[in-house]
Amino acid sequence: MAETPLRIRLVVMDVDGTLTDGRITYTAEGLELKSFHARDGAGIKLLPAAGIRPAILSGRVSAATTRRAAELGIDIVLQGIGDKAGRLRELCQELAIDPLEAAFFGDDLGDIPPMRIAGWSAAPADAADEVRAVASYVSRLGGGRGAVRDAIEVLLRREGHWDRVLDAHDVPREAAS
Repeated sequence: MAETPLRIRLVVMDVDGTLTDGRITYTAEGLELKSFHARDGAGIKLLPAAGIRPAILSGRVSAATTRRAAELGIDIVLQGIGDKAGRLRELCQELAIDPLEAAFFGDDLGDIPPMRIAGWSAAPADAADEVRAVASYVSRLGGGRGAVRDAIEVLLRREGHWDRVLDAHDVPREAAS
């Protein structure tokens, strides 16, 4: 039996451990380095074709996050946020959407409160046990290893948007199976 679509209009993603593998490297000059998976970026770029807006909500402030968001066309980038659930509620109010129309992707304990108020949530395979326990979907892939792309595809299929996304990318149906 197929699940009833939720009409998700906003996908909000944590960064460290979700869009990255969670490692943070500092150079001798003090620069912070993070690695993002190209496939996650490709997945994020699928969202607008389905009428879904991507956003980043991170507890840390990072120039690397700002740059990656700009590359992907993500215009909602909220960093240095301690109360992620409160900020998610505020964001939904600003966008005039119900929190149940938002999805939240996260990996650690601070992500549980926004996951609980969102209509749908996802976690990487290597997320904390407590996070995996509350997630609507747990990817088979790890953070920074394609888990976001995987969760986006599951969400788009669940919401009935996958065919529209394939059409927007001129993908024949037999190639998509």
